[in-house]
Amino acid sequence: MKKIIALILSISMLFALSACGGNSNENNSANNEMGSESNGAAAETSDEGSGIAEGKTLVVYYSATGNTKEVANYIAEAAGADLFELTPVDSYTDEDLDWTDSGSRVVYEHENPEARAVELVESAVEDWQSYETVFIGYPIWWGIAAWPVDEFISANDFTGKTVIPFCTSASSGLGESGELLAEAAGTGNWLEGMRFRSSASQADVEAWVEELGIAD
Repeated sequence: MKKIIALILSISMLFALSACGGNSNENNSANNEMGSESNGAAAETSDEGSGIAEGKTLVVYYSATGNTKEVANYIAEAAGADLFELTPVDSYTDEDLDWTDSGSRVVYEHENPEARAVELVESAVEDWQSYETVFIGYPIWWGIAAWPVDEFISANDFTGKTVIPFCTSASSGLGESGELLAEAAGTGNWLEGMRFRSSASQADVEAWVEELGIAD
């Protein structure tokens, strides 16, 4: 009888050890599978991040007297950007720009908003979709952006682009000019802009571009 009992106990222990070994293998197998999934997910995220190409930077500007053009060139040099000048088909003469003359062109257009639709020689930028950041420069006229930029704003889709306005003026500030352009555009991520005095130094402009984090 004792031998029979011992035999039964031995068989029971063998079954128990086999069951534990089986569970251990299943757990190891499950853990390995989860590890593979985690590693796979991490690799996929990493690949997705590295697949995003950095876009180019463009400086678009209208310059009435050359001040905005100078700042635009400073920005382009500091940011390693391309330049695109807005040129009215009917260009402004010095007499047209004389805001102290009640009969000048700019005064008439200021007093008659319907006359501010200024046709541009070109408003379409080649390879526009490749630009991720776009600076928009202009002089300040009566507290707003000089209206020759309006056609460019309405003619282009700024979706997915970061847009940074800048202006030049002797005394006026940026005011709501950037917000009004953003409202007219209806698309794009518009940042707060910067006003430069008419005789802005290259060092001041470069410092601003560096603060934005897009210096070349």
